[in-house]
Amino acid sequence: QVHLVESGGGLVQAGGSLRLSCIADGRTANNYHMAWFRQAPGKERAFVAAVNPGGNGVYYAESMEGRFTISRDNAKNTVYLQMNSLNPDDTAVYYCAAAYGSGQLATNYPYWGRGTQVTVSS
Repeated sequence: QVHLVESGGGLVQAGGSLRLSCIADGRTANNYHMAWFRQAPGKERAFVAAVNPGGNGVYYAESMEGRFTISRDNAKNTVYLQMNSLNPDDTAVYYCAAAYGSGQLATNYPYWGRGTQVTVSS
């Protein structure tokens, strides 16, 4: 079992940056693959990026690669999502998720945070 809490969302102008954080609370938190998903109003939850337990394997949704960077600090039980060159289409609730296995489907991840809102103004 792992408990996830996101932070770092907010309102930013187009072209700006934000860094999201997700703290994983649990004895085995560092054993999990960690991922970020996002859900815009009226749309399905979509994969953004994921990182393996060691932090040396990352992968991204095609539309985010080059603008977003996922990383983790296992000493702090924290995973980050650095988001640059934001545009209004990035407006969504961003969720942190954890799983023992990897994948890009939301159904692969049994543990979820409550989300943090990111709003990008034009």
